[in-house]
Amino acid sequence: MTTAITAPEGTDSPYALSHLDALESEGVHIFREVAGEFERPVILFSGGKDSIVMLHLALKAFAPAPVPFTLLHVDTGHNFPEVLDYRDRVVAEHGLRLHVASVQDFIDDGRLRERPDGTRNPLQTLPLLEAITGNRFDAVFGGGRRDEEKARAKERVFSLRDEFGGWDPRRQRPELWQLYNGRHAAGEHVRVFPLSNWTELDVWQYIAREKIELPAIYYAHERTVFSRAGMWLAPGEWGGPGQDEFSERRQVRYRTVGDMSCTGAVDSEADTIEKVIAEIAVSRLTERGATRADDKISEAAMEDRKREGYF
Repeated sequence: MTTAITAPEGTDSPYALSHLDALESEGVHIFREVAGEFERPVILFSGGKDSIVMLHLALKAFAPAPVPFTLLHVDTGHNFPEVLDYRDRVVAEHGLRLHVASVQDFIDDGRLRERPDGTRNPLQTLPLLEAITGNRFDAVFGGGRRDEEKARAKERVFSLRDEFGGWDPRRQRPELWQLYNGRHAAGEHVRVFPLSNWTELDVWQYIAREKIELPAIYYAHERTVFSRAGMWLAPGEWGGPGQDEFSERRQVRYRTVGDMSCTGAVDSEADTIEKVIAEIAVSRLTERGATRADDKISEAAMEDRKREGYF
């Protein structure tokens, strides 16, 4: 008995890759390309959905061998506990190596100072750059996508950074036919974005297809939040709620995960992955545009941070 080969939906050829298969294939290719070109790559892993998908691709790229890269997490000290628990569980499950760069350590020894607004997201740059320099990482994988924010839309898959970690759009290289140029001088490194061509909807559809576990805060749940600048923020020692701000219990979920002081939740009833996908399909705001206060400091907030060495 033979089984008929059917074409992926929306294609005429039985041998054509589906949209998600093509994105997965590209991501796996990028991981293998970096493994062949660089000596000390590292994966930036926060426990957020994009870094989780990125790690999933890395596991596929090198299976059945272990992932040959260290994981790096820049811990602000204001991370969501559910996300840190998930991070540690995944590291243990797959026998991975994890390097944590702590913002709190830099504050304690005077290399950084707390901001008046309490947010630590802008303070991540120095710990990140020192971790890259101190460990001689020459390629750093990040989960950035071009649909997230206009500055990230300018990035190539291989993004050259100077000896200070700075990004100069004039030094971007062409990437015709998926040919990636990893050449760099001593002291420089390359940021690598395997999810560049994915959208938020692609990420969630892939998570559904691959049955990837996520931290529970990505799904609707009842949580104590307060309103600030049009966003629902989590209360915490970083400085919220303030005067004339009041906590309340609401049914919310998080579209993106970062520092609690600047990552907002959205009102939602999407408590399953199918409902999340349906919700995103009709959304007209990117997750960063809707829920990240640090991107609203100025019109060029993200680009300014990228020039200083941030992702």
